[in-house]
This record gives sequence, structure tokens and C-alpha cells, in this order.
Amino acid sequence: MSFKKIGAEDITFFKSVTNHVFTDTEQLNRCASDETEDLHYLPEVVMQPSSVEEVSKIMKYCNEHMIPVTPRGAGTGLSGGALPVNGGVVLDMKRFDKILNLDKRNLQITTEPGVITQNLQEYVKAEGLFYPPDPASKGSCFIGGNVSENSGGPKAVKYGVVKDYVLNIEMVLPGGEVIWTGANVLKNATGYNLTQLVVGSEGTLGVITKIVLRLIPAVKHDMLMLVPFRSSVEACKAVNAIFLAGFTPSALEFMERDALVWSMKFTKATGIKLPEDIVAHLLIEVDGNDTDVLYKDVEAISAIVQQFDIDEVLFADSNEQKQTLWNLRRKVGEAVKSNSVYKEEDTVVPRAELPELLRIVKEIGKKYGFQSVCYGHAGDGNLHVNIVKGDMSEEDWNNKLPQGIRELFTEVVHLGGTISGEHGIGLVQKPYMDIAFTSIQLKIMKQIKNIFDPNDILNPGKIF
Repeated sequence: MSFKKIGAEDITFFKSVTNHVFTDTEQLNRCASDETEDLHYLPEVVMQPSSVEEVSKIMKYCNEHMIPVTPRGAGTGLSGGALPVNGGVVLDMKRFDKILNLDKRNLQITTEPGVITQNLQEYVKAEGLFYPPDPASKGSCFIGGNVSENSGGPKAVKYGVVKDYVLNIEMVLPGGEVIWTGANVLKNATGYNLTQLVVGSEGTLGVITKIVLRLIPAVKHDMLMLVPFRSSVEACKAVNAIFLAGFTPSALEFMERDALVWSMKFTKATGIKLPEDIVAHLLIEVDGNDTDVLYKDVEAISAIVQQFDIDEVLFADSNEQKQTLWNLRRKVGEAVKSNSVYKEEDTVVPRAELPELLRIVKEIGKKYGFQSVCYGHAGDGNLHVNIVKGDMSEEDWNNKLPQGIRELFTEVVHLGGTISGEHGIGLVQKPYMDIAFTSIQLKIMKQIKNIFDPNDILNPGKIF
């Protein structure tokens, strides 16, 4: 596909649409990268529209003039989905930052895509309501980006991921047309489910401008424990044992020793003992409205993990201690990144296969000479594999490592899993899509993309 380079006449048009058109070095560099490794792709212009009418005019013009457009949220993505690999326009949605309507009667909220996830959660919490999806970057990531990537987070094990809360989406198509994808109802068997097609589409089908989310009543209490294991594989086995015993924690997170050590150093956390023989931890939370029931659940789960080779369980006895533990878990990714050049693979398998997945990760690491730091949402079978460059040569990092990643993904699929649980495919995972899908499946997906975006101007170069 041949795209047009942006000229003075294009800038003149863009400035007639919105007052927020940027070509300065600072803004271009800000939108040239996200949290994906150290990748950097400069756009030619950054625009910050603030209305659906502005987005529509921009998209229509770019489609007619073959100018590529990359939608951007907060820039917290981990698969390169918001990188302008073909230059062109970055459509920065940060000015779409309003919560538009809270419908308490129907437990729904309508929001613009540039609202920070945690801000929306706190807004509804003040009304006694709960929006569960909570990615690690919830304090900075945007709701629109969460929808585009179908984000999850720790609460997904009990409450589900973003797709389970999106009822309806207003979006601008590449040709400038504005549509709603569904209806503000809990059940909808009317035609194809366009809403769920857009969720997780990574900004390749349209530009999201409004989102209707369902909410649930907030729970009143939660309890948290940190369980230290002398075997990483046993920690993974304990995960399934908890579910087989009939318990569904509100969060069940896995952290290898290095993940916790690096995060403690990064956050300057103290007060957590880490004996030399401890190699992994499970962070387990239960929540509900009856503290007597929660105490019984905690006691029962504690009895289950005691069947494995563990050290003393830490029960968080204050909100401050809970926040410390959660902060350690949420900061692992940043801590790893601060230590070394790295690649993060977002593997997911059926929960019972998690011990085998961890064994395979370490085996492939030995074969290809890389160190890995693993952590993730164990309750979902979602393991984040952080591959650390360390002492690997540039040649091995660039040429040998992709072979190891391909072998890892092949094994993941053999276990019944797939190559991304919540980070998306974007730019960096697209070479491996043939492992997860047949040629027929990929052809269907490409045809869907072509129906929405026949000129391939919207976030080109992603997924396929």
C-alpha cells in the first residue's frame, strides 16, 4: 500500500478542523513510542480532536488522500499497537476525557475513550458501583485503549475482562461515517455482534468515540494473602487446586522470585521477608459482603496451600499492607524494564496447564540462552514471560531469540492456549499469528479488516 506524505495543504486542512494540530519535535517524539520495548516510529503530525465531528472530518479526509492514521490512547500498550509505523497522523484521544452519563437505574455508564481507567473506577465506587477490569497501568491507561486491547487484569479471574462489560460503542469508520455497534441492553441477539468485534480490534476497524459499560454493585470487603513457595511448579499446581476445591478468588497472581525482588527494589518496599529457598509467590485475594464467609474462605484456601512446600503465609492485616502488596505486583513490569532490555510475551493456557507452561518456558530459555522473569494472572492461566537480554549478544537477541519465541508459542498452542491473553498482537506479535491461526482463519480476519477499511489507512501494519 502506498501512502501519501503529509504536505502543507494537509496541515492547513487539519488546522481548519481542530485547534490542536502539532508538528513540533516534542509532540512527535511523545507519540513515537509506547511501553513496548524501545521501539520508536515518528509520525508526521499529531492531532488531538475533542469531538466526534472532528474525528469524522479527519478520517474522511485521510481516507480520501491515502494518509495513514494511528489512534492513540495513553501510550501504555505492550504490543506496539499505537505506534505509527507508516508515519502519517497520530490521532491522540487524550481530549476525549469526559464521563458523560451514569445511569444508576440500569447500572450503566457512558464514557469517552480518554478517561483514565482508575478515575472511572473511583467515580463509580463513590456511587456504590464497581467496574472490575483493572490492568496494571490502571492509574494511567485509558478506557478506550482497554477496549481496543480487551484488557483484563487481576480481577478478571472472578469478574471477567473488558469484553464482558462493553454494551455499546460509538465509532468513526475510516471513511468518516459514525455508527453505534449495538444497543444499551444486557442481551442482544439482533444480527452480528459488531460490539464484540470492535472490542480487541486494536484500533484497526474504527476510532472509538463513546463507550457504554455495564456496572455491578460494589463489594464491601476483601482479604489478601501472600503465599511463598519453594517450587514454582508447585505454586502453579496450587492455583488449580484452589479452584478444584470450589473457590473462586477475586485475584490469584503468580510472581517468580526475581519478579518480586526487582519490584521490591524498584518500589523501595520493605517489611516482606524473602528467605533464600523461596522461588515463587501467589498473591491471593477474596472479596464479598460477609466477612465471616471471607474468613472461612481464607482459612480453607490456606489449608489447601499448606499441602504444598510453602513457607509462612503473610496475611495483609491493614489497607496499607494490602496496597503495598498490590503495588509490588503492579510494578513488576516496570521493574523488569528498568533492569534490562527485554521482551514481554503474553502467553495464556488452560489453567491446569500452567505448571507445564512454566516448565516449557524454562526449558526453552536454557536451549536458546535467555533468562526469563515470569509473573501474571495465574487464575486465568495467563503467564507474562519477560525475556531479559542480560548477557545475550546482539546477534543472538535479534536472530536466535525469535526462534525461541516461535518455539514457545508453538508449545503454548499445543497446550490449548494462544499467544496473547490481554496485551494484543499489534506490531511485535504479528510474525507469530500463523501459529495460532490457519490460513483460512487469517483470510477471514483480513477480509473483515478490508470491509471496514478498504484503503488500509487505519492503524496499518498491525496484527497481520
